[in-house]
Amino acid sequence: MPQLLHYDFHIHSCLSPCADDDMTPDNICGMAKLKGLDAIAVTDHNTARNLRAVSRAAANQGLLLLPGMELCTQEEVHILAYFPSVQAAEAMGAACLPLLGGLRNNPAFYGRQIIYNETGEEAGEEDALLIGALQADLSEVCAMVRAVGGVPVPAHPCRGHGLVTMLGFFPEEEGFTTSEASDHCPLPEGLRLLRSSDAHQLGMISERGQTIRCIPNAQDIVRMMGSRAG
Repeated sequence: MPQLLHYDFHIHSCLSPCADDDMTPDNICGMAKLKGLDAIAVTDHNTARNLRAVSRAAANQGLLLLPGMELCTQEEVHILAYFPSVQAAEAMGAACLPLLGGLRNNPAFYGRQIIYNETGEEAGEEDALLIGALQADLSEVCAMVRAVGGVPVPAHPCRGHGLVTMLGFFPEEEGFTTSEASDHCPLPEGLRLLRSSDAHQLGMISERGQTIRCIPNAQDIVRMMGSRAG
């Protein structure tokens, strides 16, 4: 049966170079539980390599994990992608790696990209620079997400790297059914709107407040996000 879940579906772990090093899987899930959340999505830039560790930490805290990523298209549009399973997200992450253009991270300049293993221990760092644009355009990125069972969702459409900011319009032909909301941002009618934190620091994770009514598992949430709002 559908339940009312308090959520934050846009959180970055320490694998995103722009996030604090203490955004570890355990710390994220501990803070989310402290804030009274029921469900979270960790959405690192162009990678899913921390999701197995987040999945373990979420289970330990009694949280629902919606596996996610934040993708950067060739147009430098940021698209959130949500997946029915960690495995599907990892398949998308593997497809993204060769599209990053071979650029290497400079931790002193961009920040560390810290990988955690399934037992919650630091297991190394990602060498590829994750925050660049993929060598795939908006349509190609959305098709890749859908090919592994995911749903693409425009991130902060009227902020930096948002769909409307970068393109100047909302391309309805891409078939988006869900979008992050942006204040004072005109969006097409019929979209399901999400409000999340885009947290890069522990204190930024959403307080209890934003809710979504859904069957509490990742597969059904992705299915719902991929359909028009009722």
